[in-house]
Amino acid sequence: MKHLENTRRFGVRFQAALLTTSALVFGSSCAQSQNVPANAPTQKPNIVFILADDLGWMDTSTYGSTFFQTPNITKLAERGMKFNRAYSAHALCSPTRASILTGQYPARLRITAPRAHYPAEVLEVEMPKFARPSEKVVPAPTKTRLSTDYHTLGKSLKDAGYATGFFGKWHLGRAPYEPKNFGFDTVAGGGPFPGPPRYFSPYNMGDSLPDGPPGEHIDDRMASESVKFLEANRDRPFFLNLWTWGVHSPFQAKREDIDIFTPKVDPKNPQRSPVYAAMVKNLDDNVGKIIETLDRLNLTDNTLFVFTSDNGGNMFDRLDGTTPTSNAPLRNGKGSIWDGGNRVPLVVAWPGKIKAKSETQALVSSIDFYPTLLQITGAKHKAGQVIDGVDMTPVLRGTGQIQRAAIFNDFLHDNPRTQSPPASSVIAGDWKLIRFYADNDDKSDRFELYNLAQDIGETRNLASQNAEKVRELNALIGAHLKETNALVPFANPRYLPG
Repeated sequence: MKHLENTRRFGVRFQAALLTTSALVFGSSCAQSQNVPANAPTQKPNIVFILADDLGWMDTSTYGSTFFQTPNITKLAERGMKFNRAYSAHALCSPTRASILTGQYPARLRITAPRAHYPAEVLEVEMPKFARPSEKVVPAPTKTRLSTDYHTLGKSLKDAGYATGFFGKWHLGRAPYEPKNFGFDTVAGGGPFPGPPRYFSPYNMGDSLPDGPPGEHIDDRMASESVKFLEANRDRPFFLNLWTWGVHSPFQAKREDIDIFTPKVDPKNPQRSPVYAAMVKNLDDNVGKIIETLDRLNLTDNTLFVFTSDNGGNMFDRLDGTTPTSNAPLRNGKGSIWDGGNRVPLVVAWPGKIKAKSETQALVSSIDFYPTLLQITGAKHKAGQVIDGVDMTPVLRGTGQIQRAAIFNDFLHDNPRTQSPPASSVIAGDWKLIRFYADNDDKSDRFELYNLAQDIGETRNLASQNAEKVRELNALIGAHLKETNALVPFANPRYLPG
Protein backbone atom coordinates (compact mmCIF):
# COMPACT_ATOMS: atom_id res chain seq x y z
CA MET A 1 0.00 0.00 0.00
CA LYS A 2 3.02 2.26 0.12
CA HIS A 3 2.49 3.49 -3.45
CA LEU A 4 -1.06 4.52 -2.56
CA GLU A 5 0.25 6.50 0.39
CA ASN A 6 2.80 8.18 -1.86
CA THR A 7 0.09 9.00 -4.36
CA ARG A 8 -2.12 10.50 -1.65
CA ARG A 9 0.76 12.60 -0.34
CA PHE A 10 1.45 13.84 -3.83
CA GLY A 11 -2.25 14.52 -4.33
CA VAL A 12 -2.33 16.74 -1.25
CA ARG A 13 0.65 18.73 -2.49
CA PHE A 14 -0.78 18.87 -5.99
CA GLN A 15 -4.19 20.09 -4.83
CA ALA A 16 -2.51 22.72 -2.68
CA ALA A 17 -0.70 23.99 -5.76
CA LEU A 18 -3.98 24.34 -7.60
CA LEU A 19 -5.62 26.25 -4.74
CA THR A 20 -3.33 29.22 -5.26
CA THR A 21 -1.78 30.64 -8.38
CA SER A 22 1.16 31.76 -6.25
CA ALA A 23 2.50 28.21 -6.44
CA LEU A 24 3.41 28.98 -10.02
CA VAL A 25 5.85 31.68 -8.98
CA PHE A 26 7.36 30.04 -5.88
CA GLY A 27 5.67 32.17 -3.30
CA SER A 28 2.69 34.48 -2.87
CA SER A 29 4.89 37.55 -2.39
CA CYS A 30 6.42 37.37 -5.89
CA ALA A 31 3.50 38.87 -7.83
CA GLN A 32 3.06 41.68 -5.31
CA SER A 33 6.76 42.53 -5.31
CA GLN A 34 6.56 43.08 -9.07
CA ASN A 35 3.58 45.45 -8.67
CA VAL A 36 1.23 43.06 -10.46
CA PRO A 37 -2.45 43.76 -9.63
CA ALA A 38 -3.94 41.21 -7.27
CA ASN A 39 -6.53 40.16 -9.86
CA ALA A 40 -4.03 39.86 -12.75
CA PRO A 41 -3.59 36.38 -14.22
CA THR A 42 -0.38 34.65 -13.26
CA GLN A 43 1.87 33.90 -16.21
CA LYS A 44 2.81 30.26 -16.29
CA PRO A 45 6.54 29.59 -16.15
CA ASN A 46 8.33 28.19 -19.18
CA ILE A 47 10.32 24.97 -18.84
CA VAL A 48 13.60 24.15 -20.60
CA PHE A 49 14.89 20.63 -19.99
CA ILE A 50 18.27 19.67 -21.41
CA LEU A 51 19.22 16.02 -20.97
CA ALA A 52 22.75 15.03 -21.94
CA ASP A 53 23.53 11.44 -22.89
CA ASP A 54 26.22 9.60 -20.89
CA LEU A 55 27.63 12.79 -19.34
CA GLY A 56 29.31 11.77 -16.10
CA TRP A 57 29.24 13.52 -12.72
CA MET A 58 32.82 14.74 -13.24
CA ASP A 59 32.55 15.59 -16.94
CA THR A 60 32.10 19.33 -16.51
CA SER A 61 34.30 22.04 -15.10
CA THR A 62 31.20 22.94 -13.09
CA TYR A 63 31.70 19.78 -11.05
CA GLY A 64 35.48 19.88 -10.93
CA SER A 65 36.94 18.60 -14.18
CA THR A 66 40.29 20.21 -14.94
CA PHE A 67 40.39 19.00 -18.56
CA PHE A 68 36.86 19.42 -19.90
CA GLN A 69 35.63 22.99 -20.34
CA THR A 70 31.97 23.90 -19.79
CA PRO A 71 31.64 27.66 -19.23
CA ASN A 72 27.97 27.75 -20.23
CA ILE A 73 26.92 25.01 -17.83
CA THR A 74 28.88 26.89 -15.17
CA LYS A 75 27.03 30.09 -16.12
CA LEU A 76 23.78 28.22 -15.61
CA ALA A 77 24.94 27.03 -12.18
CA GLU A 78 25.88 30.59 -11.25
CA ARG A 79 22.32 31.60 -12.03
CA GLY A 80 20.78 28.82 -9.96
CA MET A 81 21.36 25.70 -7.88
CA LYS A 82 23.86 22.88 -8.26
CA PHE A 83 22.85 19.48 -6.89
CA ASN A 84 25.73 17.43 -5.50
CA ARG A 85 23.73 14.25 -4.80
CA ALA A 86 21.57 13.85 -7.89
CA TYR A 87 21.02 10.39 -9.36
CA SER A 88 19.49 9.01 -12.51
CA ALA A 89 16.99 6.26 -11.77
CA HIS A 90 19.11 3.83 -13.77
CA ALA A 91 22.67 3.44 -15.03
CA LEU A 92 21.55 3.21 -18.67
CA CYS A 93 19.63 5.57 -20.92
CA SER A 94 16.15 4.26 -21.84
CA PRO A 95 15.09 3.37 -18.28
CA THR A 96 16.11 6.81 -17.03
CA ARG A 97 14.34 8.58 -19.90
CA ALA A 98 11.16 6.66 -19.11
CA SER A 99 11.49 7.60 -15.43
CA ILE A 100 11.74 11.31 -16.30
CA LEU A 101 8.60 11.23 -18.44
CA THR A 102 6.49 9.24 -15.96
CA GLY A 103 7.88 9.87 -12.48
CA GLN A 104 8.09 6.12 -11.95
CA TYR A 105 10.98 3.82 -11.14
CA PRO A 106 12.21 1.72 -14.09
CA ALA A 107 11.46 -1.41 -12.06
CA ARG A 108 7.79 -0.41 -11.90
CA LEU A 109 7.77 0.42 -15.60
CA ARG A 110 9.63 -2.84 -16.29
CA ILE A 111 11.90 -0.92 -18.64
CA THR A 112 15.24 -1.89 -17.15
CA ALA A 113 17.52 -2.09 -20.18
CA PRO A 114 17.97 0.13 -23.28
CA ARG A 115 16.42 -2.11 -25.93
CA ALA A 116 13.97 0.28 -27.54
CA HIS A 117 15.88 -0.01 -30.82
CA TYR A 118 15.12 -3.73 -31.01
CA PRO A 119 12.64 -4.63 -33.79
CA ALA A 120 10.49 -6.74 -31.44
CA GLU A 121 7.68 -4.86 -29.69
CA VAL A 122 7.60 -6.21 -26.14
CA LEU A 123 5.03 -4.56 -23.86
CA GLU A 124 4.51 -7.36 -21.34
CA VAL A 125 7.24 -9.30 -19.54
CA GLU A 126 7.42 -11.93 -16.81
CA MET A 127 10.32 -13.72 -15.17
CA PRO A 128 11.52 -16.83 -17.02
CA LYS A 129 12.16 -20.02 -15.05
CA PHE A 130 15.79 -20.34 -16.08
CA ALA A 131 18.54 -18.73 -18.12
CA ARG A 132 21.41 -19.96 -20.28
CA PRO A 133 23.77 -22.39 -18.51
CA SER A 134 26.53 -19.77 -18.64
CA GLU A 135 24.45 -17.33 -16.55
CA LYS A 136 24.70 -17.60 -12.77
CA VAL A 137 21.53 -15.59 -12.24
CA VAL A 138 18.27 -15.39 -14.15
CA PRO A 139 18.10 -11.70 -15.14
CA ALA A 140 14.88 -9.75 -15.44
CA PRO A 141 13.48 -9.32 -18.96
CA THR A 142 12.66 -5.82 -20.13
CA LYS A 143 10.00 -4.14 -22.18
CA THR A 144 11.24 -2.63 -25.43
CA ARG A 145 8.74 0.22 -25.64
CA LEU A 146 7.27 2.86 -23.34
CA SER A 147 3.51 2.43 -23.60
CA THR A 148 1.56 5.41 -24.90
CA ASP A 149 -0.94 4.77 -22.09
CA TYR A 150 1.23 6.74 -19.67
CA HIS A 151 0.23 10.33 -19.02
CA THR A 152 3.71 11.72 -19.49
CA LEU A 153 5.17 15.14 -18.75
CA GLY A 154 4.57 16.06 -22.37
CA LYS A 155 0.89 15.15 -22.17
CA SER A 156 0.37 16.87 -18.82
CA LEU A 157 1.94 20.15 -19.92
CA LYS A 158 0.22 20.07 -23.28
CA ASP A 159 -3.10 19.65 -21.46
CA ALA A 160 -2.16 22.68 -19.34
CA GLY A 161 -1.79 24.86 -22.44
CA TYR A 162 1.92 24.56 -23.03
CA ALA A 163 3.60 24.45 -26.41
CA THR A 164 5.59 21.22 -26.27
CA GLY A 165 8.76 20.51 -28.22
CA PHE A 166 11.13 17.55 -28.34
CA PHE A 167 14.51 17.65 -30.04
CA GLY A 168 17.21 14.99 -30.04
CA LYS A 169 17.58 11.45 -28.74
CA TRP A 170 14.44 9.53 -27.77
CA HIS A 171 15.26 5.79 -27.64
CA LEU A 172 11.94 4.73 -26.14
CA GLY A 173 10.56 2.90 -29.14
CA ARG A 174 9.95 2.78 -32.85
CA ALA A 175 6.76 4.11 -34.43
CA PRO A 176 4.13 4.51 -33.04
CA TYR A 177 6.06 4.94 -29.77
CA GLU A 178 7.38 8.33 -30.83
CA PRO A 179 7.51 11.73 -29.09
CA LYS A 180 4.43 12.98 -30.96
CA ASN A 181 2.36 10.31 -29.22
CA PHE A 182 3.63 11.31 -25.78
CA GLY A 183 2.46 14.92 -25.86
CA PHE A 184 5.12 16.65 -27.97
CA ASP A 185 3.72 18.71 -30.86
CA THR A 186 7.00 19.89 -32.38
CA VAL A 187 9.59 17.15 -32.90
CA ALA A 188 12.99 16.90 -34.56
CA GLY A 189 15.06 13.79 -34.11
CA GLY A 190 13.45 11.15 -31.96
CA GLY A 191 13.46 7.64 -33.34
CA PRO A 192 14.67 4.38 -31.79
CA PHE A 193 18.41 5.00 -32.16
CA PRO A 194 20.63 4.37 -29.10
CA GLY A 195 23.13 6.83 -30.56
CA PRO A 196 23.34 8.71 -33.82
CA PRO A 197 24.60 6.59 -36.70
CA ARG A 198 26.76 9.62 -37.47
CA TYR A 199 27.24 12.95 -35.71
CA PHE A 200 27.77 14.72 -39.03
CA SER A 201 25.29 14.89 -41.90
CA PRO A 202 24.34 12.73 -43.72
CA TYR A 203 22.92 11.25 -40.51
CA ASN A 204 21.40 8.11 -42.06
CA MET A 205 18.39 8.33 -39.74
CA GLY A 206 15.65 8.03 -42.35
CA ASP A 207 12.38 9.77 -41.54
CA SER A 208 13.46 10.48 -37.94
CA LEU A 209 15.73 13.30 -39.11
CA PRO A 210 16.25 14.44 -42.70
CA ASP A 211 19.88 15.03 -43.58
CA GLY A 212 21.18 18.57 -43.32
CA PRO A 213 23.97 20.26 -45.26
CA PRO A 214 27.02 17.98 -45.55
CA GLY A 215 29.07 18.13 -42.37
CA GLU A 216 26.33 19.66 -40.19
CA HIS A 217 26.64 18.46 -36.56
CA ILE A 218 23.50 16.72 -35.31
CA ASP A 219 23.45 18.48 -31.92
CA ASP A 220 24.02 21.85 -33.58
CA ARG A 221 20.98 21.02 -35.70
CA MET A 222 18.95 20.09 -32.60
CA ALA A 223 19.97 23.34 -30.88
CA SER A 224 18.99 25.36 -33.95
CA GLU A 225 15.60 23.63 -34.09
CA SER A 226 15.20 24.40 -30.38
CA VAL A 227 15.95 28.07 -30.98
CA LYS A 228 13.27 28.17 -33.68
CA PHE A 229 10.82 26.61 -31.24
CA LEU A 230 11.62 29.23 -28.59
CA GLU A 231 11.22 32.07 -31.05
CA ALA A 232 7.92 30.70 -32.36
CA ASN A 233 6.47 30.27 -28.86
CA ARG A 234 7.90 33.27 -27.05
CA ASP A 235 4.41 34.64 -26.31
CA ARG A 236 2.97 31.49 -24.72
CA PRO A 237 4.20 29.04 -22.07
CA PHE A 238 6.46 26.36 -23.54
CA PHE A 239 8.06 23.08 -22.56
CA LEU A 240 11.30 22.59 -24.48
CA ASN A 241 13.06 19.23 -24.28
CA LEU A 242 16.53 19.23 -25.84
CA TRP A 243 17.81 15.71 -25.25
CA THR A 244 21.24 15.79 -26.84
CA TRP A 245 22.94 12.94 -28.67
CA GLY A 246 26.27 13.95 -27.13
CA VAL A 247 28.29 12.57 -25.53
CA HIS A 248 27.20 9.05 -26.50
CA SER A 249 29.19 6.95 -28.97
CA PRO A 250 30.14 6.99 -31.81
CA PHE A 251 32.94 9.25 -30.61
CA GLN A 252 33.09 11.98 -33.24
CA ALA A 253 33.84 15.67 -32.87
CA LYS A 254 34.77 18.76 -34.83
CA ARG A 255 38.45 18.82 -35.80
CA GLU A 256 38.88 22.40 -34.61
CA ASP A 257 37.58 21.43 -31.17
CA ILE A 258 39.79 18.35 -30.96
CA ASP A 259 42.78 20.56 -31.76
CA ILE A 260 41.98 22.75 -28.74
CA PHE A 261 42.41 19.87 -26.31
CA THR A 262 45.16 17.80 -27.91
CA PRO A 263 48.03 19.97 -26.60
CA LYS A 264 46.41 20.08 -23.13
CA VAL A 265 46.53 16.31 -22.56
CA ASP A 266 48.15 15.39 -19.24
CA PRO A 267 49.12 11.68 -19.05
CA LYS A 268 48.56 11.84 -15.29
CA ASN A 269 44.98 13.06 -15.66
CA PRO A 270 42.47 10.18 -15.93
CA GLN A 271 40.39 12.46 -18.16
CA ARG A 272 42.60 12.93 -21.21
CA SER A 273 40.71 12.09 -24.40
CA PRO A 274 40.78 15.12 -26.77
CA VAL A 275 37.90 13.70 -28.83
CA TYR A 276 35.66 13.29 -25.80
CA ALA A 277 36.66 16.73 -24.51
CA ALA A 278 35.65 18.18 -27.87
CA MET A 279 32.29 16.41 -27.62
CA VAL A 280 31.74 17.88 -24.15
CA LYS A 281 32.64 21.32 -25.51
CA ASN A 282 30.08 20.98 -28.31
CA LEU A 283 27.44 20.02 -25.75
CA ASP A 284 28.31 23.07 -23.67
CA ASP A 285 28.29 25.34 -26.73
CA ASN A 286 24.71 24.30 -27.46
CA VAL A 287 23.66 24.86 -23.86
CA GLY A 288 25.04 28.35 -24.40
CA LYS A 289 22.88 28.82 -27.50
CA ILE A 290 19.75 28.13 -25.48
CA ILE A 291 20.85 30.44 -22.65
CA GLU A 292 21.61 33.23 -25.14
CA THR A 293 18.26 32.79 -26.90
CA LEU A 294 16.29 33.00 -23.65
CA ASP A 295 18.23 36.15 -22.73
CA ARG A 296 17.70 37.70 -26.17
CA LEU A 297 13.96 37.02 -26.07
CA ASN A 298 13.67 38.34 -22.48
CA LEU A 299 12.38 34.95 -21.34
CA THR A 300 15.04 34.03 -18.79
CA ASP A 301 13.30 35.35 -15.70
CA ASN A 302 10.17 33.32 -16.38
CA THR A 303 11.92 30.11 -17.39
CA LEU A 304 12.85 27.19 -15.19
CA PHE A 305 15.99 25.68 -16.76
CA VAL A 306 17.01 22.09 -15.96
CA PHE A 307 20.29 20.55 -17.07
CA THR A 308 21.19 16.94 -16.23
CA SER A 309 22.33 13.59 -17.67
CA ASP A 310 20.68 10.21 -18.17
CA ASN A 311 23.45 8.16 -16.49
CA GLY A 312 27.11 8.16 -15.55
CA GLY A 313 30.11 8.51 -17.82
CA ASN A 314 31.33 5.75 -20.16
CA MET A 315 34.37 3.96 -18.76
CA PHE A 316 34.25 0.71 -20.74
CA ASP A 317 34.89 1.88 -24.32
CA ARG A 318 38.36 2.87 -25.56
CA LEU A 319 39.15 6.24 -27.11
CA ASP A 320 42.48 8.00 -27.72
CA GLY A 321 44.27 5.18 -25.95
CA THR A 322 42.23 5.53 -22.77
CA THR A 323 38.63 5.44 -21.56
CA PRO A 324 36.40 8.21 -22.91
CA THR A 325 36.22 9.71 -19.42
CA SER A 326 36.85 8.98 -15.75
CA ASN A 327 34.22 9.30 -13.06
CA ALA A 328 36.80 9.38 -10.27
CA PRO A 329 36.43 9.73 -7.36
CA LEU A 330 33.25 7.76 -8.06
CA ARG A 331 33.50 4.02 -8.68
CA ASN A 332 32.98 2.53 -12.14
CA GLY A 333 30.58 4.17 -14.60
CA LYS A 334 27.73 3.82 -17.05
CA GLY A 335 26.13 0.39 -16.88
CA SER A 336 27.09 -0.37 -13.28
CA ILE A 337 25.33 -0.31 -9.90
CA TRP A 338 28.04 1.79 -8.23
CA ASP A 339 27.80 5.58 -8.04
CA GLY A 340 29.79 6.16 -11.22
CA GLY A 341 26.87 4.57 -13.04
CA ASN A 342 24.08 6.88 -11.96
CA ARG A 343 25.35 9.86 -9.98
CA VAL A 344 24.87 12.72 -12.43
CA PRO A 345 25.26 16.47 -12.77
CA LEU A 346 22.08 18.47 -12.12
CA VAL A 347 21.74 22.22 -12.35
CA VAL A 348 18.40 24.03 -12.01
CA ALA A 349 18.15 27.78 -12.63
CA TRP A 350 15.30 30.27 -12.37
CA PRO A 351 16.41 33.85 -11.66
CA GLY A 352 14.51 35.43 -8.80
CA LYS A 353 12.97 32.14 -7.72
CA ILE A 354 16.06 29.97 -7.10
CA LYS A 355 18.98 31.49 -5.25
CA ALA A 356 21.93 32.19 -7.54
CA LYS A 357 25.20 30.31 -6.93
CA SER A 358 23.51 27.96 -4.47
CA GLU A 359 24.32 24.30 -3.85
CA THR A 360 22.47 21.50 -2.14
CA GLN A 361 23.23 18.07 -0.73
CA ALA A 362 19.59 17.02 -1.14
CA LEU A 363 19.19 13.44 -2.36
CA VAL A 364 17.22 13.51 -5.61
CA SER A 365 16.44 11.15 -8.46
CA SER A 366 15.25 11.52 -12.05
CA ILE A 367 11.83 10.26 -10.91
CA ASP A 368 11.44 13.60 -9.11
CA PHE A 369 11.21 15.78 -12.22
CA TYR A 370 7.65 14.70 -12.99
CA PRO A 371 6.00 15.79 -9.70
CA THR A 372 8.24 18.85 -9.44
CA LEU A 373 7.38 20.24 -12.86
CA LEU A 374 3.69 19.54 -12.33
CA GLN A 375 3.84 21.35 -9.00
CA ILE A 376 5.56 24.37 -10.53
CA THR A 377 3.30 24.66 -13.57
CA GLY A 378 0.00 23.64 -12.01
CA ALA A 379 -0.40 20.90 -14.61
CA LYS A 380 -2.42 17.81 -13.67
CA HIS A 381 -1.39 14.21 -13.42
CA LYS A 382 -3.69 11.40 -14.47
CA ALA A 383 -5.90 10.10 -11.68
CA GLY A 384 -4.70 6.70 -10.52
CA GLN A 385 -1.26 6.94 -12.12
CA VAL A 386 1.32 6.09 -9.47
CA ILE A 387 4.09 8.64 -8.89
CA ASP A 388 7.28 7.39 -7.23
CA GLY A 389 9.05 10.75 -7.30
CA VAL A 390 8.72 13.56 -4.79
CA ASP A 391 8.41 17.31 -5.18
CA MET A 392 11.76 19.14 -5.14
CA THR A 393 10.34 22.65 -4.86
CA PRO A 394 11.08 23.11 -1.12
CA VAL A 395 14.77 22.61 -1.90
CA LEU A 396 14.62 24.86 -4.97
CA ARG A 397 12.90 27.57 -2.92
CA GLY A 398 15.36 27.13 -0.07
CA THR A 399 12.46 26.71 2.36
CA GLY A 400 12.64 23.04 3.27
CA GLN A 401 13.85 19.54 2.58
CA ILE A 402 12.65 16.78 0.29
CA GLN A 403 10.29 14.43 2.10
CA ARG A 404 11.81 11.04 1.39
CA ALA A 405 13.58 8.27 3.26
CA ALA A 406 15.61 6.76 0.42
CA ILE A 407 16.14 6.37 -3.31
CA PHE A 408 16.55 3.09 -5.20
CA ASN A 409 18.29 1.79 -8.29
CA ASP A 410 17.61 -1.56 -9.93
CA PHE A 411 20.20 -2.91 -12.37
CA LEU A 412 18.52 -6.24 -13.05
CA HIS A 413 20.79 -7.48 -15.83
CA ASP A 414 24.35 -8.75 -15.97
CA ASN A 415 26.86 -6.39 -17.58
CA PRO A 416 30.23 -8.06 -18.15
CA ARG A 417 31.66 -4.82 -19.58
CA THR A 418 31.41 -3.18 -16.17
CA GLN A 419 31.56 -6.36 -14.07
CA SER A 420 28.21 -5.40 -12.58
CA PRO A 421 25.97 -8.44 -11.84
CA PRO A 422 22.18 -8.12 -11.40
CA ALA A 423 21.63 -5.96 -8.33
CA SER A 424 19.49 -3.42 -6.52
CA SER A 425 20.70 -0.58 -4.34
CA VAL A 426 19.29 1.83 -1.80
CA ILE A 427 20.70 5.13 -0.57
CA ALA A 428 19.35 6.38 2.76
CA GLY A 429 21.15 9.31 4.30
CA ASP A 430 24.88 8.68 3.96
CA TRP A 431 24.47 4.91 3.64
CA LYS A 432 24.31 2.86 0.46
CA LEU A 433 23.54 -0.85 0.37
CA ILE A 434 23.88 -2.99 -2.77
CA ARG A 435 22.14 -6.36 -2.98
CA PHE A 436 23.76 -8.63 -5.60
CA TYR A 437 21.25 -11.32 -6.43
CA ALA A 438 22.30 -14.96 -5.77
CA ASP A 439 25.96 -13.95 -6.05
CA ASN A 440 27.41 -16.03 -3.21
CA ASP A 441 28.66 -19.56 -3.77
CA ASP A 442 25.63 -20.91 -1.91
CA LYS A 443 23.33 -18.90 -4.24
CA SER A 444 22.38 -16.44 -1.50
CA ASP A 445 22.42 -12.68 -2.06
CA ARG A 446 25.70 -10.84 -1.52
CA PHE A 447 25.82 -7.37 0.05
CA GLU A 448 28.07 -4.35 -0.16
CA LEU A 449 27.58 -1.50 2.33
CA TYR A 450 29.20 1.91 2.02
CA ASN A 451 29.14 5.19 3.89
CA LEU A 452 29.21 7.62 0.99
CA ALA A 453 30.01 10.62 3.19
CA GLN A 454 33.24 8.95 4.29
CA ASP A 455 33.92 6.81 1.23
CA ILE A 456 32.58 8.41 -1.93
CA GLY A 457 34.55 5.93 -4.05
CA GLU A 458 32.84 2.87 -2.50
CA THR A 459 36.18 1.27 -1.67
CA ARG A 460 35.47 -0.09 1.85
CA ASN A 461 32.69 -2.65 2.12
CA LEU A 462 31.33 -2.33 5.67
CA ALA A 463 28.67 -5.03 5.40
CA SER A 464 30.42 -7.55 7.65
CA GLN A 465 30.88 -4.91 10.35
CA ASN A 466 27.33 -3.54 10.28
CA ALA A 467 24.93 -6.46 10.15
CA GLU A 468 22.06 -4.46 11.63
CA LYS A 469 22.44 -1.66 9.06
CA VAL A 470 22.49 -4.27 6.29
CA ARG A 471 19.24 -5.77 7.61
CA GLU A 472 17.64 -2.34 7.91
CA LEU A 473 18.53 -1.23 4.39
CA ASN A 474 17.87 -4.63 2.84
CA ALA A 475 14.35 -4.43 4.25
CA LEU A 476 13.92 -1.14 2.38
CA ILE A 477 15.04 -2.81 -0.85
CA GLY A 478 12.59 -5.64 -0.24
CA ALA A 479 9.73 -3.24 0.37
CA HIS A 480 10.65 -1.25 -2.73
CA LEU A 481 10.69 -4.37 -4.92
CA LYS A 482 7.33 -5.47 -3.58
CA GLU A 483 5.73 -2.05 -3.85
CA THR A 484 6.88 -1.55 -7.46
CA ASN A 485 5.98 -5.15 -8.39
CA ALA A 486 9.51 -5.52 -9.75
CA LEU A 487 10.81 -8.57 -11.54
CA VAL A 488 13.48 -9.96 -9.21
CA PRO A 489 16.49 -11.99 -10.47
CA PHE A 490 17.18 -15.34 -8.83
CA ALA A 491 19.71 -18.19 -9.00
CA ASN A 492 19.68 -19.96 -12.34
CA PRO A 493 18.76 -23.64 -11.75
CA ARG A 494 20.53 -24.57 -15.01
CA TYR A 495 23.79 -22.77 -14.25
CA LEU A 496 26.90 -24.75 -15.12
CA PRO A 497 30.09 -23.22 -13.66
CA GLY A 498 32.89 -23.36 -16.15
